[in-house]
Amino acid sequence: MNDDVDAMTATLAPRLALLAALVEERNLTRAAQRLGVPQPTASRWLVGLGDELGTPVAVRSGRALQLTRAGEHLAASASAALAALRGGCQRVIEEADPERGHVGLVFLHTMGERRVPELLRAFRRKHPAVRFTLSQGAHEELLRRLRAGQADLALTSPLPAAPEFAHAVLDQQPIVANLPADHSLAHRGRIRVAELADAQFVGMKPGYGLRQITDELCRSAGFEPELAFEGEEVDTVRGVVAAGLGVALLPVAERPLPPGVVEVPITPRACRQIALVWLADRPAAPAVSAFRDYVLRTASPGRSPRAR
Repeated sequence: MNDDVDAMTATLAPRLALLAALVEERNLTRAAQRLGVPQPTASRWLVGLGDELGTPVAVRSGRALQLTRAGEHLAASASAALAALRGGCQRVIEEADPERGHVGLVFLHTMGERRVPELLRAFRRKHPAVRFTLSQGAHEELLRRLRAGQADLALTSPLPAAPEFAHAVLDQQPIVANLPADHSLAHRGRIRVAELADAQFVGMKPGYGLRQITDELCRSAGFEPELAFEGEEVDTVRGVVAAGLGVALLPVAERPLPPGVVEVPITPRACRQIALVWLADRPAAPAVSAFRDYVLRTASPGRSPRAR
Protein backbone atom coordinates (compact mmCIF):
# COMPACT_ATOMS: atom_id res chain seq x y z
CA MET A 1 0.00 0.00 0.00
CA ASN A 2 2.90 2.39 0.71
CA ASP A 3 4.00 2.09 -2.92
CA ASP A 4 0.49 3.03 -4.07
CA VAL A 5 0.43 6.04 -1.75
CA ASP A 6 3.85 7.21 -2.99
CA ALA A 7 2.75 6.84 -6.61
CA MET A 8 -0.46 8.80 -6.07
CA THR A 9 1.33 11.54 -4.15
CA ALA A 10 3.95 11.83 -6.90
CA THR A 11 1.22 12.16 -9.52
CA LEU A 12 -0.56 14.92 -7.62
CA ALA A 13 2.52 16.95 -6.70
CA PRO A 14 5.54 15.69 -8.65
CA ARG A 15 7.85 18.63 -8.14
CA LEU A 16 7.22 18.86 -4.41
CA ALA A 17 7.65 15.11 -4.11
CA LEU A 18 10.97 15.35 -5.93
CA LEU A 19 12.26 18.05 -3.58
CA ALA A 20 11.24 16.03 -0.54
CA ALA A 21 12.95 12.93 -1.97
CA LEU A 22 16.13 14.90 -2.66
CA VAL A 23 16.30 15.98 0.98
CA GLU A 24 16.45 12.33 2.01
CA GLU A 25 18.43 10.84 -0.90
CA ARG A 26 20.80 13.72 -1.72
CA ASN A 27 21.07 12.10 -5.14
CA LEU A 28 18.95 12.93 -8.18
CA THR A 29 19.15 9.43 -9.67
CA ARG A 30 17.95 7.74 -6.50
CA ALA A 31 15.30 10.41 -5.91
CA ALA A 32 13.98 9.96 -9.47
CA GLN A 33 13.97 6.17 -9.07
CA ARG A 34 12.05 6.48 -5.82
CA LEU A 35 9.32 8.42 -7.61
CA GLY A 36 9.38 6.20 -10.70
CA VAL A 37 10.31 8.96 -13.18
CA PRO A 38 13.26 9.18 -15.61
CA GLN A 39 16.22 11.24 -14.39
CA PRO A 40 16.03 13.69 -17.36
CA THR A 41 12.40 14.39 -16.43
CA ALA A 42 13.40 15.02 -12.82
CA SER A 43 16.13 17.42 -13.98
CA ARG A 44 13.62 19.34 -16.12
CA TRP A 45 11.25 19.62 -13.14
CA LEU A 46 13.97 21.19 -11.01
CA VAL A 47 14.96 23.66 -13.74
CA GLY A 48 11.34 24.55 -14.39
CA LEU A 49 10.65 25.04 -10.71
CA GLY A 50 13.64 27.37 -10.42
CA ASP A 51 12.48 29.33 -13.47
CA GLU A 52 9.01 29.78 -11.96
CA LEU A 53 10.45 30.89 -8.62
CA GLY A 54 13.07 33.17 -10.16
CA THR A 55 15.91 31.46 -8.29
CA PRO A 56 17.50 28.00 -8.59
CA VAL A 57 16.35 25.31 -6.18
CA ALA A 58 19.33 22.97 -6.81
CA VAL A 59 22.89 23.32 -8.11
CA ARG A 60 25.62 20.89 -9.08
CA SER A 61 28.49 20.42 -6.64
CA GLY A 62 30.92 18.13 -8.42
CA ARG A 63 29.01 14.93 -9.18
CA ALA A 64 26.45 15.62 -6.44
CA LEU A 65 23.29 17.72 -6.55
CA GLN A 66 22.86 20.21 -3.74
CA LEU A 67 19.74 22.13 -2.81
CA THR A 68 20.09 25.88 -2.64
CA ARG A 69 18.85 27.82 0.36
CA ALA A 70 15.61 28.51 -1.53
CA GLY A 71 15.38 24.81 -2.35
CA GLU A 72 15.91 23.86 1.31
CA HIS A 73 13.12 26.24 2.41
CA LEU A 74 10.75 24.90 -0.21
CA ALA A 75 11.68 21.28 0.51
CA ALA A 76 10.92 21.75 4.22
CA SER A 77 7.46 23.07 3.38
CA ALA A 78 7.00 20.36 0.76
CA SER A 79 7.79 17.62 3.28
CA ALA A 80 5.14 18.91 5.69
CA ALA A 81 2.56 19.31 2.92
CA LEU A 82 3.30 15.89 1.46
CA ALA A 83 2.96 14.23 4.86
CA ALA A 84 -0.61 15.53 5.03
CA LEU A 85 -1.19 14.64 1.38
CA ARG A 86 0.08 11.10 1.95
CA GLY A 87 -2.48 10.69 4.72
CA GLY A 88 -5.23 11.82 2.37
CA CYS A 89 -3.99 9.54 -0.41
CA GLN A 90 -3.91 6.60 1.97
CA ARG A 91 -7.52 7.24 2.97
CA VAL A 92 -8.52 7.44 -0.72
CA ILE A 93 -6.82 4.12 -1.42
CA GLU A 94 -8.52 2.52 1.58
CA GLU A 95 -11.88 3.91 0.41
CA ALA A 96 -11.40 2.17 -2.94
CA ASP A 97 -10.60 -1.13 -1.23
CA PRO A 98 -13.74 -3.21 -0.51
CA GLU A 99 -11.94 -4.78 2.45
CA ARG A 100 -10.77 -1.51 4.04
CA GLY A 101 -13.34 1.11 3.05
CA HIS A 102 -15.96 3.05 4.97
CA VAL A 103 -19.75 2.75 5.11
CA GLY A 104 -22.09 5.45 6.45
CA LEU A 105 -25.27 3.73 7.66
CA VAL A 106 -28.29 5.51 9.13
CA PHE A 107 -31.32 3.71 10.51
CA LEU A 108 -34.53 4.02 12.48
CA HIS A 109 -34.41 3.72 16.26
CA THR A 110 -36.42 0.49 16.03
CA MET A 111 -33.59 -1.10 14.00
CA GLY A 112 -30.92 -0.40 16.59
CA GLU A 113 -31.62 -3.08 19.16
CA ARG A 114 -31.40 -6.23 17.02
CA ARG A 115 -31.45 -5.84 13.24
CA VAL A 116 -28.49 -3.49 12.72
CA PRO A 117 -26.17 -5.10 15.31
CA GLU A 118 -26.82 -8.55 13.83
CA LEU A 119 -26.08 -7.32 10.29
CA LEU A 120 -22.87 -5.59 11.33
CA ARG A 121 -21.64 -8.47 13.44
CA ALA A 122 -22.14 -11.02 10.64
CA PHE A 123 -20.69 -8.76 7.90
CA ARG A 124 -17.58 -7.84 9.90
CA ARG A 125 -16.76 -11.48 10.53
CA LYS A 126 -15.88 -11.65 6.83
CA HIS A 127 -14.77 -8.02 6.38
CA PRO A 128 -13.16 -7.03 9.70
CA ALA A 129 -11.30 -3.95 8.39
CA VAL A 130 -14.34 -2.17 6.93
CA ARG A 131 -15.22 0.89 9.05
CA PHE A 132 -18.75 2.08 9.82
CA THR A 133 -20.25 5.40 10.85
CA LEU A 134 -23.68 4.81 12.38
CA SER A 135 -26.48 7.21 13.19
CA GLN A 136 -30.15 6.95 14.15
CA GLY A 137 -33.01 9.27 13.33
CA ALA A 138 -36.52 9.75 12.03
CA HIS A 139 -37.46 8.62 8.51
CA GLU A 140 -37.33 12.09 6.94
CA GLU A 141 -34.01 12.85 8.67
CA LEU A 142 -32.48 9.66 7.27
CA LEU A 143 -33.50 10.59 3.72
CA ARG A 144 -32.11 14.10 4.23
CA ARG A 145 -28.75 12.67 5.22
CA LEU A 146 -28.67 10.48 2.13
CA ARG A 147 -29.41 13.49 -0.09
CA ALA A 148 -26.67 15.54 1.60
CA GLY A 149 -24.07 12.81 1.15
CA GLN A 150 -23.78 12.36 4.92
CA ALA A 151 -24.70 8.68 4.64
CA ASP A 152 -24.41 5.94 2.03
CA LEU A 153 -27.29 3.68 3.04
CA ALA A 154 -30.43 3.90 5.17
CA LEU A 155 -32.57 1.25 6.85
CA THR A 156 -35.95 2.87 7.04
CA SER A 157 -39.71 2.71 6.57
CA PRO A 158 -41.99 3.54 4.79
CA LEU A 159 -40.66 3.24 1.26
CA PRO A 160 -39.41 6.55 -0.17
CA ALA A 161 -41.63 7.96 -2.89
CA ALA A 162 -39.06 10.30 -4.49
CA PRO A 163 -37.51 8.86 -7.69
CA GLU A 164 -34.04 9.98 -6.58
CA PHE A 165 -33.96 7.02 -4.19
CA ALA A 166 -33.46 3.36 -5.02
CA HIS A 167 -34.54 0.78 -2.48
CA ALA A 168 -34.92 -2.91 -1.77
CA VAL A 169 -37.62 -4.24 0.52
CA LEU A 170 -36.05 -6.48 3.14
CA ASP A 171 -38.96 -7.37 5.41
CA GLN A 172 -42.56 -6.67 6.35
CA GLN A 173 -43.84 -6.19 9.88
CA PRO A 174 -47.60 -6.43 10.58
CA ILE A 175 -49.09 -3.35 12.23
CA VAL A 176 -51.27 -4.10 15.27
CA ALA A 177 -53.17 -2.09 17.84
CA ASN A 178 -51.44 -1.74 21.20
CA LEU A 179 -54.11 -1.37 23.88
CA PRO A 180 -54.05 -1.11 27.68
CA ALA A 181 -54.92 -4.53 29.09
CA ASP A 182 -58.15 -3.15 30.63
CA HIS A 183 -59.32 -1.50 27.38
CA SER A 184 -62.80 -2.51 26.28
CA LEU A 185 -61.44 -3.87 22.96
CA ALA A 186 -58.43 -5.69 24.42
CA HIS A 187 -60.22 -9.07 24.50
CA ARG A 188 -61.15 -9.01 20.80
CA GLY A 189 -59.50 -11.28 18.23
CA ARG A 190 -59.42 -8.42 15.68
CA ILE A 191 -60.62 -4.83 15.61
CA ARG A 192 -61.39 -2.33 12.87
CA VAL A 193 -59.25 0.81 12.91
CA ALA A 194 -62.51 2.82 12.75
CA GLU A 195 -63.42 1.46 16.20
CA LEU A 196 -60.54 3.51 17.62
CA ALA A 197 -61.95 6.81 16.36
CA ASP A 198 -62.89 8.00 19.87
CA ALA A 199 -59.73 6.69 21.55
CA GLN A 200 -56.87 8.81 22.79
CA PHE A 201 -53.74 7.91 20.78
CA VAL A 202 -50.07 7.90 21.67
CA GLY A 203 -47.41 7.56 19.00
CA MET A 204 -44.30 8.83 17.32
CA LYS A 205 -43.44 12.43 16.51
CA PRO A 206 -44.10 13.85 13.03
CA GLY A 207 -41.34 12.88 10.59
CA TYR A 208 -41.19 9.29 11.84
CA GLY A 209 -42.37 6.56 9.49
CA LEU A 210 -44.65 4.99 12.10
CA ARG A 211 -46.37 8.35 12.62
CA GLN A 212 -47.02 8.52 8.88
CA ILE A 213 -48.45 4.99 8.93
CA THR A 214 -50.68 5.81 11.93
CA ASP A 215 -52.01 8.99 10.32
CA GLU A 216 -52.71 7.23 7.00
CA LEU A 217 -54.53 4.29 8.62
CA CYS A 218 -56.70 6.58 10.72
CA ARG A 219 -57.53 8.89 7.81
CA SER A 220 -58.47 5.88 5.68
CA ALA A 221 -60.84 4.90 8.52
CA GLY A 222 -62.42 8.35 8.45
CA PHE A 223 -60.88 10.19 11.40
CA GLU A 224 -57.84 12.15 12.53
CA PRO A 225 -56.04 10.63 15.53
CA GLU A 226 -55.79 12.80 18.64
CA LEU A 227 -52.37 12.23 20.20
CA ALA A 228 -51.85 12.66 23.91
CA PHE A 229 -48.14 11.82 23.63
CA GLU A 230 -45.57 11.99 20.83
CA GLY A 231 -42.29 10.12 21.34
CA GLU A 232 -39.13 9.02 19.54
CA GLU A 233 -38.85 5.43 20.78
CA VAL A 234 -41.33 2.60 20.25
CA ASP A 235 -40.55 1.19 23.70
CA THR A 236 -41.46 4.52 25.27
CA VAL A 237 -44.75 4.60 23.36
CA ARG A 238 -45.59 1.07 24.56
CA GLY A 239 -44.76 2.16 28.10
CA VAL A 240 -47.24 5.03 27.81
CA VAL A 241 -49.88 2.57 26.53
CA ALA A 242 -49.16 0.34 29.56
CA ALA A 243 -49.80 3.35 31.79
CA GLY A 244 -53.30 3.58 30.28
CA LEU A 245 -52.77 6.95 28.60
CA GLY A 246 -53.80 5.90 25.11
CA VAL A 247 -53.68 3.37 22.26
CA ALA A 248 -51.08 3.03 19.52
CA LEU A 249 -50.63 1.45 16.10
CA LEU A 250 -47.22 -0.24 16.09
CA PRO A 251 -45.35 -3.16 14.51
CA VAL A 252 -45.70 -6.55 16.17
CA ALA A 253 -43.25 -6.58 19.09
CA GLU A 254 -40.03 -8.54 18.61
CA ARG A 255 -39.64 -9.12 22.36
CA PRO A 256 -42.08 -9.60 25.26
CA LEU A 257 -44.57 -6.79 25.71
CA PRO A 258 -44.44 -4.73 28.88
CA PRO A 259 -47.03 -5.69 31.52
CA GLY A 260 -50.37 -4.05 30.89
CA VAL A 261 -50.15 -3.96 27.05
CA VAL A 262 -52.14 -6.17 24.67
CA GLU A 263 -51.58 -6.50 20.91
CA VAL A 264 -54.71 -6.91 18.78
CA PRO A 265 -54.66 -7.44 14.96
CA ILE A 266 -56.39 -4.73 12.94
CA THR A 267 -58.65 -4.54 9.90
CA PRO A 268 -57.78 -3.56 7.25
CA ARG A 269 -54.52 -5.44 7.57
CA ALA A 270 -51.43 -3.21 7.33
CA CYS A 271 -47.70 -3.83 7.25
CA ARG A 272 -44.61 -1.73 7.70
CA GLN A 273 -42.16 -2.41 4.87
CA ILE A 274 -38.52 -2.23 5.93
CA ALA A 275 -36.22 -1.15 3.10
CA LEU A 276 -32.56 -0.54 2.44
CA VAL A 277 -32.39 2.83 0.64
CA TRP A 278 -29.65 4.60 -1.33
CA LEU A 279 -29.39 7.41 -3.89
CA ALA A 280 -30.09 5.96 -7.32
CA ASP A 281 -27.64 8.12 -9.29
CA ARG A 282 -24.70 8.14 -6.86
CA PRO A 283 -21.94 5.59 -7.51
CA ALA A 284 -21.23 3.50 -4.44
CA ALA A 285 -17.74 2.93 -3.07
CA PRO A 286 -16.62 -0.72 -3.14
CA ALA A 287 -17.12 -1.26 0.61
CA VAL A 288 -20.62 0.27 0.41
CA SER A 289 -21.50 -2.02 -2.51
CA ALA A 290 -20.16 -5.02 -0.63
CA PHE A 291 -22.25 -4.25 2.47
CA ARG A 292 -25.36 -3.48 0.40
CA ASP A 293 -25.02 -6.76 -1.49
CA TYR A 294 -24.58 -8.62 1.79
CA VAL A 295 -27.73 -7.07 3.30
CA LEU A 296 -29.76 -7.94 0.21
CA ARG A 297 -28.51 -11.53 0.23
CA THR A 298 -29.38 -12.00 3.89
CA ALA A 299 -32.89 -10.53 3.86
CA SER A 300 -35.51 -12.30 5.97
CA PRO A 301 -35.83 -16.02 5.14
CA GLY A 302 -38.43 -16.69 2.49
CA ARG A 303 -38.31 -13.16 1.11
CA SER A 304 -36.53 -12.07 -2.03
CA PRO A 305 -35.55 -8.38 -1.79
CA ARG A 306 -37.20 -6.26 -4.44
CA ALA A 307 -34.94 -3.47 -5.70
CA ARG A 308 -36.12 -0.32 -7.42
